[in-house]
Amino acid sequence: MALSDHFRELRARVLKVALTFLVVFAVSLFFFDQLFDFVYGPYEQANNGLPPQSSLAITQGPGGGLMLYLKLCGFAALLVTCPVWLYQIWAFVMPGLHPSEKRWTRIFVAVAVPLFLIGVLLGWVTLPKGLEILIGLNPDGITNLVDFNEYLQFLTRTLLVFGLAFEIPVFVVMLNRAGVVKGRTLAQYRPWIIIGIFVFAAIATPSTDPFTMTIMAVPMVILYFISEVLARVHDRRKAESSLNAGLSPDEASPL
Repeated sequence: MALSDHFRELRARVLKVALTFLVVFAVSLFFFDQLFDFVYGPYEQANNGLPPQSSLAITQGPGGGLMLYLKLCGFAALLVTCPVWLYQIWAFVMPGLHPSEKRWTRIFVAVAVPLFLIGVLLGWVTLPKGLEILIGLNPDGITNLVDFNEYLQFLTRTLLVFGLAFEIPVFVVMLNRAGVVKGRTLAQYRPWIIIGIFVFAAIATPSTDPFTMTIMAVPMVILYFISEVLARVHDRRKAESSLNAGLSPDEASPL
């Protein structure tokens, strides 16, 4: 295809994504109350475990309510349309890939998406406990006024951090497939990598409690062990295939 044809195809796919997003965004406006209850749930659950009047969710400015509608419904539309814009990106890139690259990309997507969702689910489960600890740090007699827009940013950041953290082992396996990282190297630096995982979990989790950090770090360590095993198996198979390379059908291999 000519460069102009690529641009026209890109424009068509962007328009499809934008149209789908606008339709879902308009529909989500009618379900704002349900979306609000869903997002407000962890905060309310955390607030119930604290003394009365210890915190309060607010919005600021005359346009605070409007911005809350736009942000919440926009975030919901972005999540709902995720399969659409991911497919459009894949469909735009796929013609330029080799058959082997297409196969590994499909495997990558099939594994990465469930891991991301599992990470988001764990972040959602631990969010109330983290909020309870953070809000409970306020001294007695002090009311914590929380801007709901800031709370929404805190929630989305927490869920994204958990989701992206679970993608790290997938990238380790892909780097091993590309020949950048060897399974033997992963085993050699395993203790330091585990320490680094716990340090990353302590920094990445917004709350300061060890419970949330452990919930993120332990599954990451398990996934790291799995990625290390897969990397070592791949290296072993690659070494065996290199030994057999260039042999005639009647010639015995060194094995």
